[in-house]
Amino acid sequence: MRTPLPDWPVFGFADDVRPALDEARRLGRTSVLATLVAVEGGGPRQVGTQMVFTRSGDASPDPVAGYFSGGCVESDVADHAYACLDDGEPRRLVYGEGSPWPDIRLLCGARIEILLERVEATDPALADLLEAWANRRPAEWASDGRRRGCGAPGTIAAWEGAFVRRCEPAQRLVVFGSDPTALAIATLGVQSGFETTLVRGKGPEAPPPVPGLAYSREAPAAALASIGTDAWTAVAIASHNLELDREALAAALPSNAGYVGLLGARRRLDERLAPLRAAGVSEAVLSRVHAPIGLDIGGKAPWAVAVSVIGQIMAERFGGGDRAGR
Repeated sequence: MRTPLPDWPVFGFADDVRPALDEARRLGRTSVLATLVAVEGGGPRQVGTQMVFTRSGDASPDPVAGYFSGGCVESDVADHAYACLDDGEPRRLVYGEGSPWPDIRLLCGARIEILLERVEATDPALADLLEAWANRRPAEWASDGRRRGCGAPGTIAAWEGAFVRRCEPAQRLVVFGSDPTALAIATLGVQSGFETTLVRGKGPEAPPPVPGLAYSREAPAAALASIGTDAWTAVAIASHNLELDREALAAALPSNAGYVGLLGARRRLDERLAPLRAAGVSEAVLSRVHAPIGLDIGGKAPWAVAVSVIGQIMAERFGGGDRAGR
């Protein structure tokens, strides 16, 4: 018997299931990794979406992470997942047209196919996946449910029946500032699953009262050097301070950060970029800044700005959305 899924599916907030896999491995527990391998008819989640099911080993609820349909199939998938945990046999589940369970229907009318595979805590491919994740390297996971492999993109040769999923590093967010707007951006970043750090040079020793938010008291250049930047790093400069804005821009724009945004009116951008232009920084580098920061949603209150900033970062990452400044 498995524990029922919670009435409130907060487990679905986890879009990245690698933390759940890492926790299971740390505890020496076997997991079932469920991967959406085919979608027809416009399903609610894209191909490659995953869930993880693990037994708790005690009286606490069984850990679950991720979701496929918003409630249409998760309980049935869980039943099959725990059966897979018991017997080790992989499964391919079909919901929608051609499904052996016609009473389980997706309200969107889609057809989806899900691969279930049991993954031991000692699995070498799992170790490779989590090592790449910890070191912020992209990887590819290939599996047919019985055989699996993980390596750098392009190094895993797919075989018949195998599904290959690209796994990108987690989104990282660095926010410069100390006022309610900066704090709202950082808080929403944490809630969105971003690895988020608030930077407030020489700020209070006590960190912000936001669970999961990292904190740095270093100057901009030192903070970014300590945190590290890559294509999956977003920098949001929201300090309302001319000199701090300039320091943060000087550190962020030439870096590897995939996104740099600056809070403030467009008419004030030139004075913030002037020292960089004088130092010979190219217009191609300067043009990387999103200024004013965020999508144009019309609001200027802290949470409105935060929504616009996180929305723009997600649009940049996923390749859609309005790039217009606020």
